Amino acid sequence: MDTIRLYRSTIGKKAVMAVTGAALFLYVVAHMVGNLSIFAGPGALDAYGRWLRDIGVVWPVRVGLLACVVLHFVAAYQLTARARKARGRYEHRRVVQGSYAARTMRWGGVVIALFVVYHLLDLTVGVLNPNGVPGEIHANVVADFQHWYVVLAYTAAVLALGFHLRHGVWSATQTLGVTTSRALGLGVAIVICAGFLSVPFAVFTGLVS
Repeated sequence: MDTIRLYRSTIGKKAVMAVTGAALFLYVVAHMVGNLSIFAGPGALDAYGRWLRDIGVVWPVRVGLLACVVLHFVAAYQLTARARKARGRYEHRRVVQGSYAARTMRWGGVVIALFVVYHLLDLTVGVLNPNGVPGEIHANVVADFQHWYVVLAYTAAVLALGFHLRHGVWSATQTLGVTTSRALGLGVAIVICAGFLSVPFAVFTGLVS
């Protein structure tokens, strides 16, 4: 009952967002590091994918990520609804203060969610990939990023992720009682964006083939 009561509170919902956001962030970092193995040679990315399947972490991670996404989204929606109710239906809304990242968290989340669906259909299921051969991760990635529109869509999604992380890292650490500066969130966002975008631009420019 105490757990349910805590979740129903604003602090509890913010804590859920912080914890699930931290879990999703750790996955993003691991995913970025795995992607960077493409620079180690044509077989490195495929070997990394086989290793993940061999140790049996793929489906447990997917289930855990899905649970985190659902909890994160539900808590965010409920907090937004609660904030609107607190302002009052007929109250004139004041100009929202804060950074651009904070004001676009909601739409950034939508962009990221839509891209994840596309990304799964492209590189996991393979139905949207020009090559689309299971297990040929390197070839699938190269086939994708030879097209400017795929690079553009990927770039837009990664930048949306960067804005989301810029505010989210700072907000989550504050919720969990860790004092940090906004510069930390900005630094994290820059590193993550640079890491993810290095792959499509390396393929598009011919550095990786």
